[in-house]
Amino acid sequence: MAGGLFALLDDIAVLAKAAAASADDVAAAAGRASVKATGVIVDDTAVTPRYVEGLSPKRELPIIKKIAIGSLRNKFFFILPAALLLSQFLPQALTPLLMIGGTYLCFEGAEKIWERVSGHSEDAADQAHEEGKVADEDEITSGAIRTDFILSAEIMVISLNEVADEGFVSRLAILAVVAVLITTLVYGVVAAIVKMDDVGLHLSEQSGVRAPIGRGLVAAMPKLLSTLSVVGIAAMTWVGGHILLVGLDDLSKEYGWSILHQPYSWVHHAEEWVHDATGPLGGILGWVTNTVGSAILGLVVGAVVVAIMHVIPRKGGHGKHEATEPAVADEKH
Repeated sequence: MAGGLFALLDDIAVLAKAAAASADDVAAAAGRASVKATGVIVDDTAVTPRYVEGLSPKRELPIIKKIAIGSLRNKFFFILPAALLLSQFLPQALTPLLMIGGTYLCFEGAEKIWERVSGHSEDAADQAHEEGKVADEDEITSGAIRTDFILSAEIMVISLNEVADEGFVSRLAILAVVAVLITTLVYGVVAAIVKMDDVGLHLSEQSGVRAPIGRGLVAAMPKLLSTLSVVGIAAMTWVGGHILLVGLDDLSKEYGWSILHQPYSWVHHAEEWVHDATGPLGGILGWVTNTVGSAILGLVVGAVVVAIMHVIPRKGGHGKHEATEPAVADEKH
């Protein structure tokens, strides 16, 4: 009896060690997968702060919390199940779906650029302020979650590609860890960025060396948020273009359509030429070349979609901006 008990305890110990090793493997694989998606994570972090610009400071963290919850909902309820099922049963559908998302990002980035160049967004904001309109938090949150959906899908698919050789259960566990890790990282950093001016204001009221540091933070934050807004717009164009670039190359390999390979080939050859011609700086400048090439493609595709969306007449004679502008809405009386 005692021998049987010791054998059972020994078996339990073996199973516990195996479980611990599996947990370590999942954590390590999740870390590797997250690193591969770093570029899109940075883009997601840069894009989000622009959604709380101009809002009451008291509403910034609640809105970021709503967006973070929406991001987790995107990942766990939609992206993760769809990615796993498609990778298991219909892997060829992942690339076209990602390209649709990439096109949407290109459109978002190009539209924001068009608004800034045309001055439409500024005019709308000024008019809304004069008419006593206020920011509609539901519209802001839903717009941010829509954009997050595309970026989250890209992050999860990149991560999935890194663990494609794992079993179904392992992939599920790894991607679940990646989803929580990345969402916590992105929105933790975003929350810190948007509340840094409050920290600076608090420090400015203190004595000693903390006061000038606080005043410096308060003065720097509007410029930082404005810069992040520009970076976010550029990031949407770059990431969208890169998704399309790689997607076209994948489709050319899968279906033998060599013409689809050309954009990727041009950018790749330019990247290699810059890399070989610039010596020690080749790695950085080669990456910059690839990024610029992706952004150019994204801007071209986005501009075409923007042109189409603004040419198509709206029902009732309303323009697109009147229908979709998320920044303002009539105040409810």
